[in-house]
Amino acid sequence: MIQGTGSNVGKSLLVAGLCRVARRRGLSVAPFKPQNMSNNAAVTADGGEIGRAQALQALACGRAAHTDMNPVLLKPESDTGSQVIVQGRRFATVKAREYARLKPQLLAPVLESFNRLRRSVDIVIVEGAGSPAEVNLRVGDIANMGFARAADVPVILVGDIDRGGVIAQIVGTKAVLEPEDAAQIAGFLINRFRGDPSLFDDGYALIERRAGWRGFGVIPHFADAALLPAEDALDLRRAAGSGALRIAVPVLSRIANFDDLDPLAQEPGVTLSMIGAGYAIPGDTDLVILPGTKSTRADLAWLRAQGWDIDIAAHVRRGGHVLGVCGGYQMLGRAIHDPLGLDGAAGDTPGLGLLDLVTVMRPEKRLSRVEAIHAASGAPMSGYEIHIGETTGAALDRPFAHVAGASEGAVSANGRIMGSYLHGMFADDRFRNAFLRQLGAAPSALNYGERVDAVLDGLADHLEAHCDVTGMLAAAR
Repeated sequence: MIQGTGSNVGKSLLVAGLCRVARRRGLSVAPFKPQNMSNNAAVTADGGEIGRAQALQALACGRAAHTDMNPVLLKPESDTGSQVIVQGRRFATVKAREYARLKPQLLAPVLESFNRLRRSVDIVIVEGAGSPAEVNLRVGDIANMGFARAADVPVILVGDIDRGGVIAQIVGTKAVLEPEDAAQIAGFLINRFRGDPSLFDDGYALIERRAGWRGFGVIPHFADAALLPAEDALDLRRAAGSGALRIAVPVLSRIANFDDLDPLAQEPGVTLSMIGAGYAIPGDTDLVILPGTKSTRADLAWLRAQGWDIDIAAHVRRGGHVLGVCGGYQMLGRAIHDPLGLDGAAGDTPGLGLLDLVTVMRPEKRLSRVEAIHAASGAPMSGYEIHIGETTGAALDRPFAHVAGASEGAVSANGRIMGSYLHGMFADDRFRNAFLRQLGAAPSALNYGERVDAVLDGLADHLEAHCDVTGMLAAAR
């Protein structure tokens, strides 16, 4: 099990790399994260949802993503509350204090999923969440040491030297852990080192001496990590690319499934700009993409608070294009009705009025993988749906795509305003190329899937070169 001294120290990436290493060594391997908190979700082969990082790790293993790989997924809906997904299905919506009381009930399904995985492969590589040093959360814990001890999984602790204070990160973790938890740790890793690793030899030896744990290596910064799908909104870059086609994406406060954008960021003919709070959408933008969100009505209010509704209206008057995906698609309509309070307080919210549509929030969540045909270009496209809400209106007579003979999404009469519930569409090279060419971009040879796979191989090479992978795999039991 890979645990970290804090959030965002590189656990997800290290698990993906170790999964690819194990696979290349001839082992059958699966990833596992008992509890994840992310609004970036993936739809699994068994029709549920898990964290996007576990879907990438499954790819590294050469396995189809399955709900057992992430049995508890928390999807924040506000600053204090989250939707709780258990084994791929919505279980409850709770406040943080309520979740603390709920956790003890969740250990059983977590262990059930883990044991199913463990019986099906040679090795399971587990990812922790946050840090075991958050000892105030230890009672009822299922994410770190609570799980590790219940499942008797040895732990490797990762510290991020790029943040500074890595000696204190690791030695301090040892200091606050209960002795039984500390005994579960087999060793440590230093991640994201820049420069000459030998300069840290004394610090490395000091950690081994003070913590009493074995060091498994110092891992240099892996620059190509930026080419892999992002899970955490903290990883979103302000801008990417330098192509002639300019795409702007307003960063919503509860932005979800934002890895939809990763393939666009790697297109040579595209400049992708993520527009943060307080910044205007540039006037020279060709396409505005309204991304998915965990809370459509709250983020529509956020969008208006930033003045982006005014920017989008001006963009449309200048002849610009707009694409709304999932929650962004719902925003494009005339209104969003939520009589049951599924997306915040019950009520109605006026939409942007760019498509003749109305969305009504319904309790049933749509979870499915989709094969479709893009209506405008005829290009095949694949993606997935993960949303609540039923959208109706005259704009549906001009669909964005066709799915098994049925219409999907909507397009304005002039073709410049588009909406779709399909996430992941830009990862399909066939569709992405056709869509961007219609906007004036030059044809591209980018094979996004092959690039991601090559980066995973490069990550495995990186770990093999800089840490004792053999020793880490041998620690498993």
